[in-house]
Amino acid sequence: MVGQKKFQQFNIQVLGISGNNTFSNKTFAASLELTFPLLSDFPNLTTIRAYGVMQRLGKTGNLHAKQAWFLIDKQGVVRGRWVVDNVTQFPNDEIFRAAENLP
Repeated sequence: MVGQKKFQQFNIQVLGISGNNTFSNKTFAASLELTFPLLSDFPNLTTIRAYGVMQRLGKTGNLHAKQAWFLIDKQGVVRGRWVVDNVTQFPNDEIFRAAENLP
């Protein structure tokens, strides 16, 4: 993962959340050799809905999560939110700047 050591320096725990089932997430995470947990929000998409990042895609209108990053402090307060339509680069630098300013 890009910036993994820097995330560790800021004491940031990275988690991924997907609307896919657990088996699909395990396969996907293994194929990319992810170094962080990839959690399943299947079947109700409760977390994806709560964070306001749900979208309908394609002609079928299937529900999916937008690509998004949230910086949440140890008290559970969202301190930063980045939502993108087409990711070509992770917002690592912005996240690190926000992490530097955490209380």
